[in-house]
Amino acid sequence: VKRCRLWLGVCIWKPRPEGDTRMPKTPKNFYIFRHGECPLNVSGRIQGQTFDGELTEKGRAQARRAGRKLQNKNIEIIVSSPMKRARQTAAIVASYVKAPIVFDDRLKEVNMGIVEGMHISEVEKKYKDIYLKWRDCRLEDTTTRFENGETKAEVRQRILEVLNHYAEETDYICIGVSGHGITISQTLLSLGIRKYDIPNGSVMHLTYRGHNWNYNGFVED
Repeated sequence: VKRCRLWLGVCIWKPRPEGDTRMPKTPKNFYIFRHGECPLNVSGRIQGQTFDGELTEKGRAQARRAGRKLQNKNIEIIVSSPMKRARQTAAIVASYVKAPIVFDDRLKEVNMGIVEGMHISEVEKKYKDIYLKWRDCRLEDTTTRFENGETKAEVRQRILEVLNHYAEETDYICIGVSGHGITISQTLLSLGIRKYDIPNGSVMHLTYRGHNWNYNGFVED
């Protein structure tokens, strides 16, 4: 277990006003899962926000596996990226956990700009320096972006806004989140966890209490 606050490179927390009693009495659980495999994952191309493919059969199996991992976690709601691969994964998981799904644009995959649709090997050749910086898991690197794409700081900002909202502004105790590989890795980086590659269908567990987030690792079968 790693206890820490979510960071963008600078502290994003603000003190609560005196008398504010919204702090949860019990920890809130967040189960954040990556969508299942889709065709561009197989072909090695960067999807980003432009390419919105459906799950492969293997991807559906990965989503079912995530659902089985979560079916006894008492999830009350699933918050999902509106992108097709995340929506389909959320729907499959929801069939196991019996929870409603809501969609939030802030959970979309990273806008990778001009490299979306390109094969990773081509990106490594044409944009080697930027690509290596994207793969670099140092928290201090907040400004890296591909042309017409988002910076790391912009990605972290929108993801953390969603997590903080459900942590501090709702009554849900157990929340599922259907997301994407880079957004999940940037969430982990905000917690000081350096893990860039997030397997399709994997499930990460965070808990929140008293302005602090705990990283509890990945859920196993």
